[in-house]
Amino acid sequence: MKNVVVVGSQWGDEGKGKIVDWLSNKADIIIRFQGGNNAGHTLVIDGVTYKLRLLPSGIVRKNKTSIIGNGVVVDPFALLEEIDEIKLKGVDITENNLIISESASLILPFHKELDEIREDLAGKKNIGTTKRGIGPAYEDKVGRRSIKIIDLASEKNLDEKLETALNHHNAIRKGFGKETYNKEKIKKDLIKIAPEILKYAQPVWKRIDEFKSQGKKILFEGAQGILLDVDHGTYPFVTSSNTVASSAATGSGCGPGLINYVLGITKAYTTRVGQGPFPTELKDKVGEELGNRGNEFGTVTSRKRRCGWFDGVLVRQTIKISGIDGIALTKLDVLDKLDEIKMCIAYDLNGKKIDYLPANIEDQQKVKPIYKTFKGWKTSTNGISKFENLPENAKIYIKELENFVETKVSSISTSPERKDTILVIDPFATN
Repeated sequence: MKNVVVVGSQWGDEGKGKIVDWLSNKADIIIRFQGGNNAGHTLVIDGVTYKLRLLPSGIVRKNKTSIIGNGVVVDPFALLEEIDEIKLKGVDITENNLIISESASLILPFHKELDEIREDLAGKKNIGTTKRGIGPAYEDKVGRRSIKIIDLASEKNLDEKLETALNHHNAIRKGFGKETYNKEKIKKDLIKIAPEILKYAQPVWKRIDEFKSQGKKILFEGAQGILLDVDHGTYPFVTSSNTVASSAATGSGCGPGLINYVLGITKAYTTRVGQGPFPTELKDKVGEELGNRGNEFGTVTSRKRRCGWFDGVLVRQTIKISGIDGIALTKLDVLDKLDEIKMCIAYDLNGKKIDYLPANIEDQQKVKPIYKTFKGWKTSTNGISKFENLPENAKIYIKELENFVETKVSSISTSPERKDTILVIDPFATN
């Protein structure tokens, strides 16, 4: 059996939630391996909408084990709120179906406030973060001053770790002219919720090794998209973690050999939230139509997403960087009413044709897309479950997209409902 990693091949918001939920029926274990509660996965199951931020998408399925790996930064207060919210929708969440890595780092109130301060002071030059403290929490992790889940088990350890963290953060706060944080207040709040968090805590690396021995099928779930990867994205307009597929191993505690198939979730057009380069962005009626038909608003922030034509150059680039084996094409039905559809097949940079997005941020902002134009199909694809039943022009578009990015389309999503998916290649199939 194959173990599968799901990543976003664009700037996130590609519809990973639905695809992961769809795949979770075949998986035994679903692991979230990076990011924080800035991720937003929307699932629609039997007419019920679930909006997940930290919890893996498998949590809404019975007889599945959901894991939050060590690569995730966890806001413990937000996590407990999310658990309560999902429980109210009839989902059973216990230590039997939810495991949190005891090594995961915490997002605390001073991380969130530092995030807000920086973004507000940056004005028009802000990155466009969700102001949830993800970046500052990762900074503390790399700076060796983060508080981890396991630290909640010892008041002495917690006190010492908070002292170290606040020596750093309160110095910064003074520099910004802000009041310093009181260690005892934060410690008291954390001790109060510690039992509720610790009951889920386990050495995840050990459990994964056990699952491997038992022949369990594992689905690794990424957040955001590869173009937001801190190393390979449109830096500095990126997230603070590695969103590429190889991060699944380090972010959960296993070797790369456990990964057998990488599935890149790919929207049939392109969107991005926040600031940063976007070569194919449409600031016209077509862009508005894509946004309205695709309901392009952030799950976590409700921010309106910027919309544009499918950028084949970028997707081909992320496929090669992340080792994607197949793509799950989503939101094809959003294009149904367009007279013509365009695909970016190259860039023009100062009169020179190039086939990749340059690393220099100024050049990224200067590139102009070179398009190939397709006739629209002007027929509804909503709910179609067989490739042969798609309109001819839709099949032409998909085949050209597939050829250009040099990767097979493994599935096609034709509505938000899980059942409305055309399966071409089963990522979990045996070799």
